[in-house]
Amino acid sequence: QVHVMESGGGLVQPGGSLRLSCAASGSIFSGEWYRQAPGKQRELVARIDYGGTTRYADSVKGRFTISRDNAKNTVYLQMNSLKPEDTAVYYCNVRLIGLSGEYWGQGTQVTVSS
Repeated sequence: QVHVMESGGGLVQPGGSLRLSCAASGSIFSGEWYRQAPGKQRELVARIDYGGTTRYADSVKGRFTISRDNAKNTVYLQMNSLKPEDTAVYYCNVRLIGLSGEYWGQGTQVTVSS
């Protein structure tokens, strides 16, 4: 059975930082982070491919960093200089080596407020 577990969300003040983790039960081929705020569409925030190439939404570029630790089967999202508009539920999505399809984390709440 495939498990994808997210962690690291919480309440942070504007300008603060959080690091989200997405740990999978298998080797990760590629990963993505999405977010969805109440009443808004789901938004692709960042992605990292099998070779380590990264892409970011314009709204987070320069502030967020997606990375991998292959030994831990984990994808991270480092979020710096957080703004209230970053408030959302964040979801990771991974593709695993040797398996077809995509696997989603359960979501973790990020709230940026003073």
